[in-house]
Amino acid sequence: MNKNKILSKETQDSLYPKDAFSLLVEGNNRYMDSRSEGIDISSLRNDSVNGQNPHSIVLSCIDSRVVVEQVFDQALGDIFVARVAGNFANTDIVASMEYACGVAGSKLIVVLGHEGCGAVKAACDNVELGNITSLLTNITPAVDTVKGSASKPHDSSNTPFVNSAISENVNQTIDQIRSISPMIKDLENKGQIQIKGGVYKLASGKVEWL
Repeated sequence: MNKNKILSKETQDSLYPKDAFSLLVEGNNRYMDSRSEGIDISSLRNDSVNGQNPHSIVLSCIDSRVVVEQVFDQALGDIFVARVAGNFANTDIVASMEYACGVAGSKLIVVLGHEGCGAVKAACDNVELGNITSLLTNITPAVDTVKGSASKPHDSSNTPFVNSAISENVNQTIDQIRSISPMIKDLENKGQIQIKGGVYKLASGKVEWL
């Protein structure tokens, strides 16, 4: 695709979910190899004024080290991005996914966790602090799930335990998306979209797909 032209409706319509996934995999490979494509931002801004047709929507954590568009080497107009600490799903985020896939035509949903996630660590440590306490209840089920197979201590000092919780949180978030949204589940069952989960590695820049 031409990175200096906004993604057109015709191009979006021609993509299968597996094509959208390939675009992200290939973009992540370029990012890891420091081969990110040059982009004419001014041209894209002008080209995007009359609409947008992103091929994917990515739900990620708010972590400043995980810049989603850069991680996947995607340009303005290529992807929707939703962000919340701990990359969990709630009604508002799932509604945004319904818009992306059911209205705007996106073909792929990605739930992107990341190595060293502070929200998951806080859930492992049972942190209680302001509204963060309520937020962490969305992540605690994943932490509780991996306790049975993880060695102690079950807190943020145990890196393998935290890593297992990060992956489990991604998987449970995907299940939650399907549970909250019959629309998304139906689109997935019909093969019109796919849902993928991955974990971003901070040092290498690699997204490891689950």
